[in-house]
Amino acid sequence: MNTEVTSARWRTPLYPELEIAAIVPCHNEASAIEAVVHGLQAAVPGMTIYVYDNCSTDGTAERAAKAGAIVREEHRKGKGNVVRRAFADIDADVYLMIDGDGTYDTSAAPVLIAELLSGPYDHVLGVREVEVNAGAAYRQGHEFGNRLINDITGWVFGRTENDMLSGYRVMSRRFVKSFPAVSREFEIETELTVHTLALRLPHTSVPVAFRDRAEGSESKLKTYRDGFKIMRLIAQLARHERPLTVYGGAAAVLALLGLGLIVPVLAEYVQTQLVPRVPSLVSGLIALVLAALTMAAGIVLDGIRKSRHEEARLSYLRYPAVWTAQPVRLMSRAPARAVAPDWQRLPVPLAGHQQPPSSVG
Repeated sequence: MNTEVTSARWRTPLYPELEIAAIVPCHNEASAIEAVVHGLQAAVPGMTIYVYDNCSTDGTAERAAKAGAIVREEHRKGKGNVVRRAFADIDADVYLMIDGDGTYDTSAAPVLIAELLSGPYDHVLGVREVEVNAGAAYRQGHEFGNRLINDITGWVFGRTENDMLSGYRVMSRRFVKSFPAVSREFEIETELTVHTLALRLPHTSVPVAFRDRAEGSESKLKTYRDGFKIMRLIAQLARHERPLTVYGGAAAVLALLGLGLIVPVLAEYVQTQLVPRVPSLVSGLIALVLAALTMAAGIVLDGIRKSRHEEARLSYLRYPAVWTAQPVRLMSRAPARAVAPDWQRLPVPLAGHQQPPSSVG
């Protein structure tokens, strides 16, 4: 039977008990992709590198294959579509996501992976630090927009990252397999961060170098267009993840408006026993009814949100914590003849492992 899910083929010498996969989304990155693939191969030997070609027309796929990567195609344009496809296709213990434009330091990959495995983390974010003489790698407009989005997300969700739009991340298997991935384009980084915050998943960040693009490579990010899309996504996520706050605030505004229209009419009625401003009275009553309906909608949606989070949490808990493998491998200091096989010493099976049959008769 044909299946889309593929396990990482090799295991790294640093973590032989883990399957580590790198996901590299690309659109017309022929000038940089070979260097990125070679850099990842040198940084984490044995890691499986998947380059997802997203409608490139400059030979990106051919150069990636020549460099030794596994090349796949996603015909729906947009980075979010690529990540959605990759997360569904690939089955590994650790996922590294990095852009194929060569702006991120591939030599930082072992540091991010080690940070994830030190635990208890399911998500490690590479926070961009612009190198000296990096030129226009991180334009001022993008930097300002990034700070603004970080601040808004922190206000909405209570906590944020220093660089939530970074495309350099390392994630555990249970993080990836519980992530819905509904974004289509560059909003995917925001969605990844919000998924972490909404489910209160353990996460941390590591500074990584950020440099100029390779010569001949052009940024696909449009400051205003994609900034608007990201802001719209944050508004949608706020409505989905904080319905009581959003709908409660709208209900409060409607209630104040209704009371502002009704109270003067009632005060005049008490004094004169007349209601000369009937339209104001009717408008105020309508506003109060709408306020009550809006608040009721917020309460219902908050219940749905809690149900969604419970389902996502159960999906997350289906998979073992990836960091359990690393400490266990370092625990045993007994003589070689007393050391049990790796599969016996692991507290839970990891992806791709099958426990040998028992020899007890």
